[in-house]
Amino acid sequence: MNSFIIKGDIAYSKNKDELVTVGDGYLVCRDGICQGIYEDVADLPDLPVVDHSGKLVLPGMIDLHIHAPQYAFRGTHMDEELMDWLNDYTFKEEAKYADLEYASAAYQMFADGLKRSATTRACVFGTIHREATELLMDKLAKTGLVAFVGKVNQDRNSPEELDEKSAEHSMEETELWLKETAGKYENVKPIITPRFIPTCSDELMEGLGSLAREHGLGVQSHLSENPNEIQLVLDLVPDIEFYGQGYEKHGMLGPKSIMAHCIYSAEEERMLLKESGTYVAHCPSSNLNLRSGMAQIRKYLNSGIKIGLGSDVAGGESESIFGEIANAIRVSKMIQRYHDADAKALTFSEAFWLATASGGSFFGSVGKFEPGFEFDAIVIDDAKQPCPQELSIADRVERSVYLAMDRYAIIDKYVKGYSLSSAFTPSAII
Repeated sequence: MNSFIIKGDIAYSKNKDELVTVGDGYLVCRDGICQGIYEDVADLPDLPVVDHSGKLVLPGMIDLHIHAPQYAFRGTHMDEELMDWLNDYTFKEEAKYADLEYASAAYQMFADGLKRSATTRACVFGTIHREATELLMDKLAKTGLVAFVGKVNQDRNSPEELDEKSAEHSMEETELWLKETAGKYENVKPIITPRFIPTCSDELMEGLGSLAREHGLGVQSHLSENPNEIQLVLDLVPDIEFYGQGYEKHGMLGPKSIMAHCIYSAEEERMLLKESGTYVAHCPSSNLNLRSGMAQIRKYLNSGIKIGLGSDVAGGESESIFGEIANAIRVSKMIQRYHDADAKALTFSEAFWLATASGGSFFGSVGKFEPGFEFDAIVIDDAKQPCPQELSIADRVERSVYLAMDRYAIIDKYVKGYSLSSAFTPSAII
């Protein structure tokens, strides 16, 4: 059933400054497309009503940056900075995905966890292993979620077990992966995924850029996350003035591209991102955990750069986008307090917009409860955390985020109008 009406306390971001709320409203979905919100029952179309009275009905969360193979060790190994963390832990874990039995078990846990979360759409990194990445796509396709999934590419400065030996070999594996998955899934699509410039030769970057253009695919990677990483890029690619040019020179920036982090992007790099229409995935939890820094998202917002949030598991300890909303606000407060008094901290409305409508625009008309938008929603029973006060719907939404109610209070979830309620039965919740 993907034509119905949900009754409940509805909230969504109309824009970054306006959180629309409707108490005891009726949210109409027809054929997976939102028809808008009705307040008068007499105006409703003749469709079945799903009664969630007293529950919060919110847009599904958008995760623009998450690493599926790192899900297995999330919440551990948080003592090191990025480059050491990659070499000491991450690469060793990702090498295990050459073993399809291990990959199957680990990716099933990832898929189950993402299905139970507030996330309805995600941009996902796999590993260099073609068969394991296809297995990941299979498992995500069965969840009902919408995802872009990338087979990772890296042919230099990598441990032997993750070094694809040559740009030619990496390209051959990627082309075969695209051929084997072409048209196979309705909701899961490929995205070109150079890990980042330190592990990708110029030859490989040029080939991947050409492949993306040939197939009309997007690109996901990392940009300006850590000072040591940035210096390494400038040493490896001496003909560029700043990191972002290393992607631009190979045609990898544009409206279908996502660059994660962008903590140290100076004015020139920010303008390049804006002019190309590239999305920035802000990953505040990861940036804090790995001591990478604090991205000045207020400057991005003021410049009109496209931004969404990313959990960046396992740099981020959880797949919770509610957690990223809260941490995005906290980081912006510290920037205002300690770095730039004129950099106004993010409001809750702005951060919620980043997690829904702003990040959702990468997937098309997604993230709002307005006519013509694809119907993604979560239903939260916030009464599971009792409160003696009379709260407004806006207060209840904020409270549900800060109290991490996505961990225990989601009772239903819809993607393109299809319910994933089976993920929230008592036997399915871990």
